[in-house]
Amino acid sequence: MTFKPIATEKAIRLIETNNTVMFEFDRRVKKPMIKKEVEEMFNVKVKSVNTKIHNNKKVAYVRLDKKNPAIDIATKLGMI
Repeated sequence: MTFKPIATEKAIRLIETNNTVMFEFDRRVKKPMIKKEVEEMFNVKVKSVNTKIHNNKKVAYVRLDKKNPAIDIATKLGMI
């Protein structure tokens, strides 16, 4: 399963304020699969996953547990 982090101004603001990271997935990927993939890839605890369809891609808003700062993931991915 491939995904791409989103590094727009809105995405950076969500990282700083809501501890949320935005990713772009294939449209067919379901929320439980997104949660599992992010938890395994970055060794974090995901609190919730919200999605929307944009340009035939699924944009996932992945909110992390308070113990796992989203800024750490953003730094690993080179977004910040």
